[in-house]
Amino acid sequence: MIRFLLAALAIALTASGALAQVQPFPPTFRTQDIAVNGTTIHVRVGGGGPAVVLLHGYGETGDMWTPLAADLMRDHLVIVPDLRGLGLSAKPAGGYDKKTQAEDVAGVLDALKVRKADLVTHDIGNMVGFAFAAGHRDRVGRFVLMDAPIPGVGPWEEILKNPLLWHFRFGGPDMERLVAGRERIYLDRFWNEFSAKPERFTEASRQHYAALYAMPGAMHAGFAQFAAFDQDAIDDRALLAGGKLTMPVLAIGGEKSFGTTMAAVMRSAASDVEGAVIPDAGHWLMEEQPQATVAVVRAFLDKRK
Repeated sequence: MIRFLLAALAIALTASGALAQVQPFPPTFRTQDIAVNGTTIHVRVGGGGPAVVLLHGYGETGDMWTPLAADLMRDHLVIVPDLRGLGLSAKPAGGYDKKTQAEDVAGVLDALKVRKADLVTHDIGNMVGFAFAAGHRDRVGRFVLMDAPIPGVGPWEEILKNPLLWHFRFGGPDMERLVAGRERIYLDRFWNEFSAKPERFTEASRQHYAALYAMPGAMHAGFAQFAAFDQDAIDDRALLAGGKLTMPVLAIGGEKSFGTTMAAVMRSAASDVEGAVIPDAGHWLMEEQPQATVAVVRAFLDKRK
């Protein structure tokens, strides 16, 4: 009897631990490292059909997209890179302006022989995705952006005044020394302050991403993403000089984060914009409200059929 109870307890603990972990991509996904644009980008690829590219943001990697990728793979070719310098991608010294990273995306698509794709992006992924969509307008079908502004677009200068965004100017060699070995402490601030309910960003997820950001060169790359914002603003304004984006755009905000501001930002840069707000969510939409977020994205992408 005691053995049975111990075995049952062990199974229960294993099951609850598994549920708490960052979920792996479906087993039919493959991974590959693609040499492109002077660096190497780690990419997950799965499914079949029209292509969709999922771009993550700061504090996470492409691993954030597992629930959406598992849904979209039913009828899409799903392509999930780790951005330059982050996750399992190479960590070069430079190239963190978003116009350069847009060419990383273009190179990945070329390597996979994909001419055109939909985009789904979050946080800094929005900025890379915008630079790609504005610079390669004929290669983007539909564009979903989640809960982060675009440098130089719409109320950018007002957004910069928000005291919660002090990290936009935090970086450099001394800052890298300050966070070395303390990556989890630094990242917890993002996961806590930008969540509607911080406990939804689970301990297992925090450990997973903190370990990836503790890899050599990862925090330098992360800080460099923010340090490039001034150049990104210049580049984005130049890209918009050619006119607003014309592909259909969905701008999603978390109710407790950017909310309806996301749609306001994108209406400054695109002519066909829908807005959506995910209730009871902060910035981390895929962690806080994955089912609601997947449903909204899926409904928008399905309109292309």
